[in-house]
Amino acid sequence: VQLVESGGGLVQPGGSLRLSCAASGFTFSSYNMTWYRQAPGKERELVAIITSVGGSTHYADSAKGRFTISRDNGKNTVYLQMNSLKPEDTAVYYCNGRYFLVNYWGKGTLVTVSS
Repeated sequence: VQLVESGGGLVQPGGSLRLSCAASGFTFSSYNMTWYRQAPGKERELVAIITSVGGSTHYADSAKGRFTISRDNGKNTVYLQMNSLKPEDTAVYYCNGRYFLVNYWGKGTLVTVSS
C-alpha cells in the first residue's frame, strides 16, 4: 500500500499550487480520501475530504472558497487545488485514505508560502 504526495514547494502569497496523491495497493475508489496538514509546532488538522460514494466534499473553514479537493478513480489519485495561498497555509500536507477502520497515510509534501 502506498500513498505518494507531490506538488508541494515554495510559492508567494496569493499564488496557487496543486497537490496530488497517487494511491496504489488498495481499492482506491472505495476509500474516503482526506488532505490533512501540519504546520510547525501545531497539531495535524483536516483540510478537505472527498467521499468514496458520490464524491461529496467537506472543507475546513480555513480552506473554504480557496481550496478544491477532487479525485480521479481511474488514475487512483486525489488532488488538492490551492488558490490564494497565505503564509499561514505553510505546512506539510498529508494524504489519508480511510475505509471503516482501515487507515492509510502518505509521507507528506511541504508547502511553503513566503515572499
